[in-house]
Amino acid sequence: MAIIKPFKGIRPNQEYANKVASKPYDVLNKKEAKILADTNPYSFLHIIRPEVDLPDETNPYDITVYKKAKENYENFFANEILFQDAKPTLYLYEQEMNGHVQTGIVACSSVQDYFNDIIKKHEYTRPVKEQDRINHIKNTQLQTGPIFMTYPDIEEINSIVNSIRLQKPEYNFVADDKVRHTFWVIEDDSTTSKLVELFKNKVPYTYIADGHHRAASSAKVGQEMVDNNPNNTGDEPYNYFLTVLFPSSQLKIIDYNRAIIDLNGLSEESFLNKVEKHFEVNKTNGQFKPSEKGQFGMYLNGQWYSLLANKEISGDDDPVKSLDVYILQQYLLDEVLGVKDPRTDNRIDFVGGIRGLGELEKRVNSGEMAVAFSLFPVTIEELIAIADSGNVMPPKSTWFEPKLRSGLVVHKIID
Repeated sequence: MAIIKPFKGIRPNQEYANKVASKPYDVLNKKEAKILADTNPYSFLHIIRPEVDLPDETNPYDITVYKKAKENYENFFANEILFQDAKPTLYLYEQEMNGHVQTGIVACSSVQDYFNDIIKKHEYTRPVKEQDRINHIKNTQLQTGPIFMTYPDIEEINSIVNSIRLQKPEYNFVADDKVRHTFWVIEDDSTTSKLVELFKNKVPYTYIADGHHRAASSAKVGQEMVDNNPNNTGDEPYNYFLTVLFPSSQLKIIDYNRAIIDLNGLSEESFLNKVEKHFEVNKTNGQFKPSEKGQFGMYLNGQWYSLLANKEISGDDDPVKSLDVYILQQYLLDEVLGVKDPRTDNRIDFVGGIRGLGELEKRVNSGEMAVAFSLFPVTIEELIAIADSGNVMPPKSTWFEPKLRSGLVVHKIID
């Protein structure tokens, strides 16, 4: 059963919360991060992307970057931009975007649960990205980016969460992307204890929705510290890592689209003929956004097409092979366009659905890309089924919105 633990969060003083809270480190490139950080000295980007405060030529994985992260954090704390709560507690973090509301419990999850598969995964991680966050954690002694988690709805937990939402929040602001962020500190110890007990008794598994690299990095640092401490009791902060846990019914996955640089040496006519082997292809009047599984949009040379997967490739009972992202990868991107490994092939790029289909048109019309594809989103039920089966999804299968802001609460791994 799932273990969660209250912790003494490090977080902004109220007057700084909306200035400190930043987009996650991995959704911005260096240029975007630098522009935001240069105009906001309180932005948490100074801690999670500290290369913005170093010369442009600095390698983002250089040791000076991680040392700068520590320095910037210590300055934030010394100047009382950040402070640490006096007692361990849990928190609530709610986001509202375009009428969609999701409310998560902010807690520390167990490193041992991660390795014992109580915390389920659905994605492979890349060693270079893991090592980056490992270096960041080791140098700052902080887990700065919460892992976006989910769990099956439990009515008793929902009831407690809803009662807390009626109380006055600690932070409540609308960020520059029009998403409202509301944050509560759970002051009542009995409520905290009740939530911990409910997870222990009623939640068999939790699931990583977004943040596999952050989770893997935090867990590996924690395990290393366990191995190096013969007096480890299991209660030390490094035995746990920072998570926000949302009931699965509240989560929203949007499409994660693809764009390819070239047609693999094919003429447009030959390409379309090969696509027709496994898909019904029809021209459309304007953009095509798939409305159900098995449908795909394709933008090629100023024209949108609808693609419908043939039955022989779309009816597989395997939880992975039935995914639209798998079908597109296997029977079009690989077979026709020669993109064998989307994790390493630099001919493919991934475009979050939050950018809209216009972004796909822009990339193709500019000549940067030759063809782009829109997909129907993976469902949370598919994600959970794949995680439960012990399988993994193809790369870049899910895009969650809204994203968790970084800096609203941080976990220190050494007291």
